[in-house]
Formats: sequence, structure tokens, C-alpha cells
Amino acid sequence: MKIIFGLGNYGDKYSHTRHNMGFDAIDIVAKRMGISFDHEKNKSMYGQGFFEGMKVILVKPLTYMNNSGESVAMWLRDKMLTTEDMVVIYDDISLEPGTIRVRPKGSAGGHNGMKSIIACTGSQEFDRVRIGIGDKPEGGDLIEHVLGRFAPADFEAVNKSLETAADAVITIIRDGMDKAMNIYNQKPAKPKPEKPVKEKKPEEEKDPANTQTPEESVNPGSEEI
Repeated sequence: MKIIFGLGNYGDKYSHTRHNMGFDAIDIVAKRMGISFDHEKNKSMYGQGFFEGMKVILVKPLTYMNNSGESVAMWLRDKMLTTEDMVVIYDDISLEPGTIRVRPKGSAGGHNGMKSIIACTGSQEFDRVRIGIGDKPEGGDLIEHVLGRFAPADFEAVNKSLETAADAVITIIRDGMDKAMNIYNQKPAKPKPEKPVKEKKPEEEKDPANTQTPEESVNPGSEEI
């Protein structure tokens, strides 16, 4: 069994904000698996089903972000699971919009939802999918930034990253974290700079009236004294 947690804040006020990337990504996972969030339990909305023969539970905690760990810990106790059986999807300001990273363990990295999960479960040993939202502008407020929405110019990259995050979750379930890291943690290759094309200098046209070489054009008898 695998249990997948998408982190976010519940309610229309927070819908599609940067801090709700976990909710948005798990919605895509649910759609691909044919699972609906039509039940409430353990301070969360959840849905369950089977994906390629494995039972999967998809969870959106309703505790608000900073207390996400309460719901996570309740689910683990309820199903007698460990943190090794779960995947957490969440936003990350250290990654640029349009990018994702996957990791099998690690610290909270300043993310309050992750701090809560680590505190409530007593473990950092769990798979996670991080979705980039970019850092706050210089001099800006972090809370306003994460609770704000993306600019239209970022929509295409953000939507693509949500689809990629869903791909990563499915890869983790199907093939394991090592395979997912090999696929989704690859940095795009930097394009090689093009070599400048040297322009050929046009050949100087010779004056048919003056066909002397530089040496021939010097008259030894004309040297000034």
C-alpha cells in the first residue's frame, strides 16, 4: 500500500496559490488513477483505489499547512503504516517555477508543513516530490508570496511542472525512488555556445594602372636627403 499526501490550505481563498501546489498536483494524480476525493477522515479529504495492482490512498490534509503532520500521523497509525510507505508532494521556494525535484529523505528546508510532518512522525525518512514556486522578490514578504498566485507569464511552466510532479509520483509507486531520481533530477543540459562565424574580408581589387608590388613602387633615386 502507498499513501500519498498533497499539502496545501483548504478553501477557495487559497485555491491555486503557490502554497497549494501539493493540492493541485495530487488532483492530477487522482484524475489519472480514476480516484475521487469523496471521503473525510483523519482531518483530511481522501480517496482510495488500486493502481497497477497496488492499493493507493490519496490524501489532502484539512488542518491548514502548518499542522499537516497531525493528519499524516493519524493516517499512519490508522493503517499501521510507516513513513516509508508514504509520498509527500509540496511547494518549494528554493526551486524555480517549472521545476521539480524528488528525494527519499531530508530536512524540512524551512517549509512549515514539512516541519509539522517531521515533528509528528518523528522521521525524515520518507519520499517527497518538491515543486518549484520561486523565492519571494527582493524585499518582499514571504507569507504574501507563498499565499499569492502565479503571474500569467508563469502559467505554462507551472502547469507543466504539476504534470511532471504527477509523473514522478506514479514513477515512485511503480518503479521506486531510485528510478524517479534518475529521471526527474536530471539538470537540463546547457546549450553549447555557437562558434562565431568569421566573415571573409573582400579581396582588394587591384588597380590595373598600378600593377607594381610594394617593393617595385619604391624609386631608389627618389630618396630625400
